[in-house]
Amino acid sequence: MCATCGCSDDATHTVHGLDGHTHEIGAADHDHHTHDHAHVHEHTHDHDHAHAHDGHHHEHDDHHHDDHHHDEADARASRTLRLEQDVLAKNNLLAERNRGWFAGRGVLALNLMSSPGAGKTTLLERTIRELGRELPIAVIEGDQATQRDAERIRAAGCRVVQITTGTGCHLDAAMIAQGLDALAPSPGAVVMIENVGNLVCPALFDLGEHAKVVIASVTEGEDKPLKYPHMFRAAQLMLLNKVDLLPHLTFDVDRCLAYARQVNPALRIIEMSAARGDGLAAWYDWLRNQVTAALPRATAPEISRPSLTDGDRRA
Repeated sequence: MCATCGCSDDATHTVHGLDGHTHEIGAADHDHHTHDHAHVHEHTHDHDHAHAHDGHHHEHDDHHHDDHHHDEADARASRTLRLEQDVLAKNNLLAERNRGWFAGRGVLALNLMSSPGAGKTTLLERTIRELGRELPIAVIEGDQATQRDAERIRAAGCRVVQITTGTGCHLDAAMIAQGLDALAPSPGAVVMIENVGNLVCPALFDLGEHAKVVIASVTEGEDKPLKYPHMFRAAQLMLLNKVDLLPHLTFDVDRCLAYARQVNPALRIIEMSAARGDGLAAWYDWLRNQVTAALPRATAPEISRPSLTDGDRRA
């Protein structure tokens, strides 16, 4: 059992490539999920079993039992903490490699996270159709099962790779590296990563992305930022989706936004409706600004163009 999020140790995930081929990755191949399961079976029961046969009385020291159970609990807690640190450390190392890969190619990677049904895929479909000619967008889809979302993204006219995580509840840096191998985005592309629908674990796992975007919906409770603070604290942008449904709901927008800013005062917030189009211009402007911020990293390698002489480079 994964100490960090509860994902099954023997879980496999599958990368569904552009050519229809699939690559199943088992626990043995999943480097960052190599958990230390060396169970310490030091059950040193120093019980006094000296049997007084005259009355068959077993002299057990109750205080010793209490100390033993406390020691076992402390040892388990220590192992759990160590495993959690190891899992996140390995993931963070791979995330840094991904970050360097993105930076070297001037690729903007965005990690889109939400609870199930908040509208991530609908937002991606509309963004691809309306902005796809301006920005070269590619998508990595994450779901526990099925390729349904990847099929929707492909129908919108976009290159997409689906990663199915099985019992896993989030994408991680190793999965993204494998997805990028299959996706092969062009330099200067925008890679949208649609994470597994979950407001807990995806916030903990760095993928090497440029920014995290959390999509909330007015069909959810306005107290979601308080209930899931790690998610909203980790995000750079919050999209409050489905505002077209507000006339039919009792959702308090002002309260939700206040809660979000209470958790993360620096959080940028855009109210929108992916279905009706409200707020999409602000979302597209934010995307363009993020691409512009990533461009200097893309142009840096140009100093080594073949047309330049060594003297030109030194100059």
